[in-house]
Order: sequence, then C-alpha cells, then structure tokens
Amino acid sequence: MTKIALKLYLLAVSLLPAVALAFDPFVIRDIRVEGIQRIEAGTVFNYLPFKVGETMTDEKAAQTIRTLFATGFFQDVRLEVEKDVLILFLEERPAIATIDFVGLKELKPEDTKKSLGDSGFQEGRIFDKAMLDQAEQEIKRVYQSRGYYASQVTTTVTPLDRNRVGINFAVQEGEVAKIRAINFVGNQVFKEQDLLELITLRTPNWISWITKNDQYSKQKLSADLDTVRSFYLNRGFLDFNIDSTQVSITPDKLDIYITINITEGEKYSVNGIQFGGDLLVPEEDLRKLVTLKSGEPFNREKLNESTKAISDRLGRDGYAFANVNAVPTLDRDKRTADFTIMIDPGRRVYVRRINVVGNTRTRDEVVRREMRQLENAFYDTEKIQNSRKRLERTAYFSEVGIETPPVQGTSDQVDVTVKVKEQPTGALLLGLGFSSSEKVVLQGSVSQNNLLGSGNSLSVGANTSKVNTNISLSFTDPYYTVDGVSRGFDGYFRKSDPTSLRLGNYRTQALGGGIRFGYPVTDIDRISLGLSTELTKLETFPDSPQKALDFVSNYGDSYSTLLATAGWLQDSRDSAIWPTNGRLQRLTTETAVPPGTLHYFRAQYQNQWFHSFTRNLTLRLNGELGYATGYGGKPLPFFKNLYAGGATSVRGYDTNSLGPHDTTGVALGGTRRIVGNAELLFPVPGQGNDRSMRFSVFMDGGQVFGDGVKTSFADMRYSAGAGFAWNSPFGPMKLSIGTPLNKKEGDNIQRLQFQLGQIF
Repeated sequence: MTKIALKLYLLAVSLLPAVALAFDPFVIRDIRVEGIQRIEAGTVFNYLPFKVGETMTDEKAAQTIRTLFATGFFQDVRLEVEKDVLILFLEERPAIATIDFVGLKELKPEDTKKSLGDSGFQEGRIFDKAMLDQAEQEIKRVYQSRGYYASQVTTTVTPLDRNRVGINFAVQEGEVAKIRAINFVGNQVFKEQDLLELITLRTPNWISWITKNDQYSKQKLSADLDTVRSFYLNRGFLDFNIDSTQVSITPDKLDIYITINITEGEKYSVNGIQFGGDLLVPEEDLRKLVTLKSGEPFNREKLNESTKAISDRLGRDGYAFANVNAVPTLDRDKRTADFTIMIDPGRRVYVRRINVVGNTRTRDEVVRREMRQLENAFYDTEKIQNSRKRLERTAYFSEVGIETPPVQGTSDQVDVTVKVKEQPTGALLLGLGFSSSEKVVLQGSVSQNNLLGSGNSLSVGANTSKVNTNISLSFTDPYYTVDGVSRGFDGYFRKSDPTSLRLGNYRTQALGGGIRFGYPVTDIDRISLGLSTELTKLETFPDSPQKALDFVSNYGDSYSTLLATAGWLQDSRDSAIWPTNGRLQRLTTETAVPPGTLHYFRAQYQNQWFHSFTRNLTLRLNGELGYATGYGGKPLPFFKNLYAGGATSVRGYDTNSLGPHDTTGVALGGTRRIVGNAELLFPVPGQGNDRSMRFSVFMDGGQVFGDGVKTSFADMRYSAGAGFAWNSPFGPMKLSIGTPLNKKEGDNIQRLQFQLGQIF
C-alpha cells in the first residue's frame, strides 16, 4: 500500500468509525493474531493500546488500526470479534530478499548496495515502494553527479516465496556528457581566455580522460566562480558581481554549455587604513601586520591576511575570541576605498585544563611534553599552533587536532582538547628493493618508534646489496631530561664493495658504536653532539686504484678511529614526509681525533626551502656544500672523499661519477662538493588531494673538486628532467629521467634512475 493509499485509509477509519468498526463495547476475553509469518505475536501485542480484560470500544479499534499501519510492517489490518475474542487479521508487507544490479560499469555493485543500505534500503528490510522510488532516484543522482545525464534506471520487483521480493535495478548508463563551451559575458578588462585559464572546468582536451575536468559538476562550478570572484577582488574590483550562471544541456543530454554573466565594476585603490575599537596593541605594531598599503589597488587576500594576523597577535596575549573586521568606506567618484579595522578583543582568557583524547597506547605524558601551551596560563595562539606542529612531527599520530572550547559558566576560561589518532609506530620489514646504482637490495628490519607508548625508539636493521651491507642497532630517548635533551646509542657493521660504482676494486668493512646527545635550542632548532669509535679494515687487490695501494703502503690496512660529531638542525617544514612550506637547514661535522690512527675532518651543510604557490604546486630549492680534509700531517682517507652524481644529487649523471677521475676512468671523489636542485612538485592528475604520488620537473647542478683544483662554477655539471615519487605499499619509489645540459668528454651518463624500497 502506498503512502497516499495509507493516508486515505486512515482518514476513512478516523472519519467513519461507526460504519467501519461499529460494534457494541465488550470485555476482551482473549486476543488472537492471524496471518503473521515473520513477525512474532509478542511484537504485535506490544503495539496494542489494550490488553485482555479491558473493555474494547470503537475508538480503541480505530487507534489499533492506525498504530499497526504506522509500524510499516503491514499492508492490511482487519479486526473481527467472535464471542468476546478479538481477532486481528494481518497481512505483512513482503521483505526484501535480494538486491541485484545489471548494467553497472561506472559504479561498483557492492558500493552502490552499501550506499543504499546506509539510507535504509537493504536486504532483510521490509519492502516499501516509496523507499524503492528513493533508491532509484539516488542511483540516478549519483550517475548525474558523474556526468551521465542520459542514464536510465528500470526497477523490477519479483515476488518470491515466504512473502519476499527480489529487487533488480537495470541501468543503462549512456554516454558521459561533455562541456562543449564555457562563455563569459560582461567582461571588459580581462579577456575571456584569461578567465578560462583560472577555472578547472574545461572543454575536452588531450588530458581530459585523466582529469575529468570536461565533465560538469555543480561543486566544481561553484569553486570556479569563487576563484573568478577572488581574482577580481584581489585586483581592486570591489563592485564585481556574478549576475547569473546558466547551465544548459542538449536534448540528447550529451553536450553541456555554460554561460557566466558578470559585472566587473570599477577598480578601486586603497586611500587609507585606520584602526578603531579597543587597541590593546600599539598602533605601530598593528600596522606592521597590515600587508595592504595605501595607494595600492585593493586586494581582498591581503586584507584577510591582515585581519587574521591581527587576530592571531591578540591571541598571543590571551584574547582567544578577538573579533577583527575591516569596514570599507567607498568614494565612487575618486574610485578609492578607506578601511577602518575594528578591533574587539573580548575578555582575556586562560587555559583551565589540557585534555588528551584518542591515545590508547601512547602515554599522556608523551603528548603533554610536546605542548607549549600550559595549564593555568594565559591562552596563546602561537603556542597552541606550535604544539600541534610538534605533535605532528613525532610521527606517532596520523591526525592531530586541537580544540579550545570555552568553560561553561565562565567568560575567561577555555579548555584545550588535544584529539589524536594513533597510527602504527612499529614495523617489521622483510623485502626487496632496487636502485639503479645498488641494483637488488635485500632488506630486513624491526623498529618501534613509540616503544611501549613511551616515545622512545628502538630499531634493528640489516640490508645487503651488490655494493653495501649494513647491520645496525639504534636506541633513542627523545626526552632523556625533562627539558627535551635526547640521548641515543648506536652500533653498526658496514661492508662496502664499490667496484660496480666505478670507484675501483677495493673493499672496506667497519665496526663501530657510540653515544649521542641532542639539545633543543628553540622549537625548530636543535644541536647534537656525539662520540663513537670505529674499527676499519681496508682490503686491496693488484688491480685496485693507485690511491688505495698508496694509502695501504703508507698507513697499513687496519685503522682505529675516535669520531667526534657535532651538528645543528633547523626544521620549520609543515610535514616531514610531503612538505609544502618551510625550511630545513642541517649542518653536520665529523672529526677523527687522537688517539685514533686516522685524523680527518668533514663538514656538510644542507639548506632546503619549500614554497607552495597553490594548493597543488610546490617549489623545492635545495643547496648542499661539503668539505673534507686531513690534518696533523695525515691525509684525508680516500674512502672518506666526497662524491656527487646520481638520483640523490645531480640526476642524469651516473652515481658518484662527477669530479676527478684517474687515467683508467675511476672516479676519485674530492674534498669539496657543491650540489643545487630546483624542483617543481605537483600531484598526479586525477588523484585529487592524494599526496602519496607526485610528479616533478627539475633542474640540478653540482660538482666535486679535488685537492689543488680551483673551485669554479664553470666546471659545474647541470641537468634537467622529470621525476615521479610514490610512497608505495612496497616502500618509497622514485623514478627520474634526466638529461645532461653540458655534458663533457669522459662524463658517465645515466638518464633513467630508479629506486624501489628504503635504501639505508
């Protein structure tokens, strides 16, 4: 029975009780239920407005019918009386036994069935024609949201035994509708082509099969209109308006035409900026936060940045709910605008309590020690933001959110609620890796970066390849003291055979261990100190490079080294995995000191800078300098030389191939190293906000200089190309295709370079 029929039936029952249910009142001796198959009698009795022994009336009979129909379980309800026994004749609605789909290609049947189930239409539920109609419309809506405007859905209901039905949705998807034209009407200052370049919706082109931007989407159009509006407002057109938008589709529902009617208005410049309200901060300090200047064209983005900066500045002083608004005054004759930034700081508030939510394994203290906002202290926006960044850098959590709800009943207190979502911090890795330099790499490691929820890290790892064999053990306590001083221990065994890297036929093996400390200078700066010992064995052969034979002749083939290390790290990146903004600076020094048999010094400096032009476009600049030398009358060991070239420095050139070579073509390395990289990173088209995969275009430069060779940029090697990076389930994968720009005779070229798996 449809909803309309049910309403008419109930109306008849309510209006004509005397005709439909007329009987004399009587005392109910018993109640029988007839016709039910799936529903228990007890369930029916629970809905009845009376029980045995009570008096039955016409009003109670009408109420019973209305109540039982309202449950949705029955499509017919009748009442009869036989010798003071009330008999309920019920006809159940059928149950949905199966839901099948035919013709689905764009959608997955299991996903579609789950989506319908979320709205209540699923197998095992009572069949309802109205809900069936809603399910059919939902399938059509999903198809239309994907551009299939000509799609048709035919529904078949098949009766089955035991009062059940089977539902079949037969779908004819048709063709995807394409945007054939996008037209702007009313633009005078900017050409239509310039406006079309701003938006994501496109007419079909060579890459549309990936981006799908030639398919109409209401959400995409709305975002595009906001982009156009921002474009005009950021260039001074304060009166800009989008008058209307027409989206039309051809009768065959295959072609879409979009027309956007706009009014550009006049261009305004900023005449002056004043401040009003309660200025708790000196006006000269506030003006430093305003990026919008007098005499410039109006720019909404700069104005929003300025008001937010002022709000954050007040937040640093405890005014968590400051209200900052810019009120414009327009002079339409002069086409200028004056702005008064009104400031209402509200009351100064302090933090009553910090609550941690979502940490089931990680101890509260591990979260709290990263917090820069303290309890019973005034609220500070900057400290709260720094706290969130520090928690994200721990890598213990996949999500970190901080909320500051006001304390009920007060006007000057807030709580800080830290919501974390823990992620696995332990890993057992057994697998294969591959790189174009080291070939096949066998890997195995066990690591736990949040040992027993304490924040300590422990790792044991081993890998072996054609070039290197490494076995390592490492333990780090990041909070050895409450001030954040870290302490770590390392032990390792390394074996190297660089023959395949064209560095000559010799082998080294080293056994070492040491202790290290790290000290936080600021929230983003850290210095480190370490002391370790290393025993090295050098094995040479008759065809070894002369540099190796000479070194063994002068200093033997076994060496003990006492290494003192020092370093400085500054990390302001927004992410350690896929950074888009911020800077990373790193300075490391390594000094072999007496009484060891080797005396040398090595220093390396790296400066990385990330800047995001848009949400999807990031520039990475990287510069590296290296220096190494011997001292105390002893030379720099040749196996401690600096090298460049390859996937991690100058792509397009073979690994470690740049710099001096001997007469046989073996790379010697050098004592000075320069590397520079410029890379433009962007997501894979069609992957949305998924940043696990990124494309890039790059330009690299670098060189290694030996002793007695003048450092000259004229000797630098340059390359350009494209790259692809993917955090795959098998480990990090990197692929680059580089082309040398100034290849010289004797250079070893390797245009395609590939890595799969973590090489450590």
